[in-house]
Amino acid sequence: MAIKSSIKAYFPTLIYEGALVAEAQKQRKFLKDLENSSQKVFQSDTQGKKWSATHYPNGYTSYSSISNLHELNSSFINLKKKIDTHVAKYAQALGFAPRKLQMQSCWLNIMPPKATHSLHLHPLSVISGTFYVSVPKGSGALKFEDPRLSKMMAAPERRDKFASGSFARFAPRAGNVILFESWLRHEVENNTGVDERMSISFNYS
Repeated sequence: MAIKSSIKAYFPTLIYEGALVAEAQKQRKFLKDLENSSQKVFQSDTQGKKWSATHYPNGYTSYSSISNLHELNSSFINLKKKIDTHVAKYAQALGFAPRKLQMQSCWLNIMPPKATHSLHLHPLSVISGTFYVSVPKGSGALKFEDPRLSKMMAAPERRDKFASGSFARFAPRAGNVILFESWLRHEVENNTGVDERMSISFNYS
C-alpha cells in the first residue's frame, strides 16, 4: 500500500496583468490621448527633469514633482477609473478584507535608450503597478525578485525548468497594466532599443 503524501503551495506571490481596453481601435485612441497628456506633463515639468538627472539616470520620472496625475485631467482620470476595476479584482484574489483601496499617487516615466531602474519597492503602499503607454522593441522587461531570495543562502542550483526561480520577467505590452503587492522588489531592465518607452506608475493604499 502506497504511503500518501501531498505538496501544497503556501504564501504565493501573485502578479496581475490585464488589458484596460479590449477593442483595438478604442485602445489606440485611449493610448494616443494618454501619450499627448503625458508629453504635456513632461514638457512643463522642469523640477522633475532636474530631479531625474540625479536620481533616474538617462530617463525621466515625475515621481518627485507631479505624482497626482490621476487628478490632473480627463485622460488620467479615465485611466484611474479603469485601473480601479483591475485593482479590485486583484485585491479579491489576494484575499484582502473588503475595504476599498484608493489610488494615492500616480506619476509618469519616460525611459529612452540605455535607461534603467534598479531594484526597489514601494513603501507605505498596498498595491502598486504600471500601465504601459508605449513599449518599443527592446525597451526592457519588468523584473521581479523572488521575495525568499535572502533566505536561500544554502539552496542548491535548480534544474533547467526552474532556472528562472530567482527572478520573474514580464515583457510589458502597450495598453496593459501590471499589478503587484508593494513590498515586492522589482526593477526595469536596460532599454536596449532605439526608442523611448512611456509608462504610468501608481500606488494604492
